[in-house]
Amino acid sequence: MGNNYKLLTDNYFENILVVFKSLLIGLAAGGVVVLYRITLTYAEQFAFGMYGFLKENLEFIPLVLLLLCMAACFLGFLVSKDGMISGSGIPQLEGMLRGYFGKRKSWLHTLCSKFLGGTIAIGGGLSLGREGPSIQLGACVAEGLGKKIGKGRLEKKILMASGASAGLAAAFNAPMAGVIFALEEIFKYFSPVILLSMMSAAVAADFVSKQVFGLAPIFNFEITQGMPLNSYWILVILGILLGGMGAFYNYVLLKTKMLYGKMKSLNTTIKIMIPFVMAGILGIIFPVVLGGGHRIIEELTLENGIGFLVIVFIIKFIFSMVSFGSGAPGGIFFPLIILGAAIGAIFAKIAIEYLGFDQELFNNFIIFAMAGYFTAIVRAPITGIVLIMEMTGSFTHILPLTVVAVTAYIVADLLKSPPVYEALLADLICKENSEEKEESHKKIVVELIVRHGSEFENLQVKDINWPGKSLLVGVKQGDRVIIPKGDTEIKVGDYLTVLTDINSECRIKEILNEMNEPL
Repeated sequence: MGNNYKLLTDNYFENILVVFKSLLIGLAAGGVVVLYRITLTYAEQFAFGMYGFLKENLEFIPLVLLLLCMAACFLGFLVSKDGMISGSGIPQLEGMLRGYFGKRKSWLHTLCSKFLGGTIAIGGGLSLGREGPSIQLGACVAEGLGKKIGKGRLEKKILMASGASAGLAAAFNAPMAGVIFALEEIFKYFSPVILLSMMSAAVAADFVSKQVFGLAPIFNFEITQGMPLNSYWILVILGILLGGMGAFYNYVLLKTKMLYGKMKSLNTTIKIMIPFVMAGILGIIFPVVLGGGHRIIEELTLENGIGFLVIVFIIKFIFSMVSFGSGAPGGIFFPLIILGAAIGAIFAKIAIEYLGFDQELFNNFIIFAMAGYFTAIVRAPITGIVLIMEMTGSFTHILPLTVVAVTAYIVADLLKSPPVYEALLADLICKENSEEKEESHKKIVVELIVRHGSEFENLQVKDINWPGKSLLVGVKQGDRVIIPKGDTEIKVGDYLTVLTDINSECRIKEILNEMNEPL
């Protein structure tokens, strides 16, 4: 506990040391994720090559179906042995940082199984992304190194979040998006040491990635002009559409997961076999929707009609739901961005053909829709804006991107659509053993920053109803650390350090976070 407390106070040497450790984490995580990207590239090429051959040689259909079923069986075996590799890995990481999933396989087992499982899924053509697994792989690397170089649980968690930041940075050549996503979605708050640690890891991983893949952005959209200011009204309409579509995406995804869960008669292998068989069918009749979605980007042109783009969106949407809902290792991050791009292309076609907008704005609408759809689903607007700017290499759209993202966020929130990763984490927690655990002799600290309008604001310590099995041991106001007394007054922006036992960590965090919500 002492090491954790030092990290939150004035031990500047320890803080600087954590930043350098994060730099090392970034280099290691970047190397692993770069290898994962290369492997997935070959896996996707294999999938398209296999289905291209099959389309010309239909007599091999039974052989390919047998191969797909064998791949599904092996993947089902991996998932049944290590449930932490199922899905994207982001909810699992968030849960681990909050104190859940204490009984799990080692970091090395998860890393190897996720790496292999994600490769098999993409090799089969499933509609899954690399970003979630890359984030989890980065965190696994950080967890492994953290056991050697980390001091205390809090420092190890910072290193894991830094590894996650590095994973996203290396996956998309997007270092700032990696930092912001880790802060906005995973860690939920930041202090200078957390911010600098994540930035160091992300920049180091991005450096490794660019050494291999070059400086070019992920997407290469040709932008010849910006959105006229007198046309911003249509961005609000686009944002409203994306907010509604994002809420629908979350609803269908959670219902699909629930439907798979109700199939008690089907084991993990059979469930994973469903998208593999579907991939085999689509590989013959409509291969453009296979994999993460890079091939779809090539089809988003003015030459293709609205009907074709709608069909692409619908089939990709359904295939993505079936793929992710099965529990196969792989993310939703990239596929949902591709779906957003498809919505943007459809919207652009309508705006150009029926509302008189300039054809040169076609790619602009695609970029705006990517950010808006991501924001509506994940509910991380800053990440969405920065990610799309880094992925497209265009930094001239911050104002229209913000208009679309904020509008989409508000609409999705009004529709009471839960952020997708929060909902998926809640589902995982429900599956975990919820029985009350005995108090452990091992103590840890929980930190939070007092927010405006919370139950803590302007109250004395003695007047706050602290949860059982917890003790306030430190209050940091600016650069000043206070040993709390009964008459110590809590202010907005204070860092509170609460002591609890390791088995009560999850419950204490939940209660304190509820108390810290604005009234």
